[in-house]
Amino acid sequence: MSPATTGDPAADLASGALEAEIADLAEAAGALILAYWRTGIVAGRKADDSPVTEADERAEAMILTRLATLWPTVPAVAEEAAAAGAELRTGAWWWLIDPLDGTRGFVAGKDAFTVNIALMHEDYPAAGAVTGPALGRSWASDHRGTGRGARTRARGGTWLPLAARPRPAVPDMLLSHAVGPAEAEALSAAHGTARWRCVDSSLKFCLIAAGEADLYPRTGPTSEWDTAAGQAVLEAAGGAVTDHEIARLRYGKPGFLNGAFVARGA
Repeated sequence: MSPATTGDPAADLASGALEAEIADLAEAAGALILAYWRTGIVAGRKADDSPVTEADERAEAMILTRLATLWPTVPAVAEEAAAAGAELRTGAWWWLIDPLDGTRGFVAGKDAFTVNIALMHEDYPAAGAVTGPALGRSWASDHRGTGRGARTRARGGTWLPLAARPRPAVPDMLLSHAVGPAEAEALSAAHGTARWRCVDSSLKFCLIAAGEADLYPRTGPTSEWDTAAGQAVLEAAGGAVTDHEIARLRYGKPGFLNGAFVARGA
């Protein structure tokens, strides 16, 4: 049984209560989303022309309500609230949330969409949980006690440890579906590999954390809520996410937008 939460994110992170709670919450939001999957759901359009569905909005409302109940003093930045023009605040501790990462694929009936919940400490991820509702699997950071690690579980199963693997001679590269053939070839040459595949959502970070792939370079912009939870999981598993200056990817940037970065295994 997980320890009870106290309302103090630092104390709850140390006890393991926070990471257990956000993993359960991500899975609960995923169950809500799954009820809409492959039902012919129609997406609306946000101001930036990205899609949004009732599933995104209901999952975000569930997540924000639960987090505000358990940690009422911790502000949250969430994708749909941001799109609706809500005032966005960060702090010493703050939440960064994508209730449904990969909405286009979700609407198309694909299975690689995720729920992302990250606790931020100032400019960096401190903890994160990702669930793939259609895949029936979750990934989370695990900072219980003095250790640092990551774990995964199948729906209804027990948690198992995760570890990113050392880079092999020919690494496996993951790319966004937005990457065209010419850019893929250029990234392949730059990163010393001839093997790559395209995967949606924050699942790419989790596959690297599980030792099932080795790197994910991104040249185009992403929103910070797309990457924070996945970065927390990958870093906890022994990997890294660095910007174009080879510094740890930082958060709370203007517009909550990322520039180029590379996610790597151990």
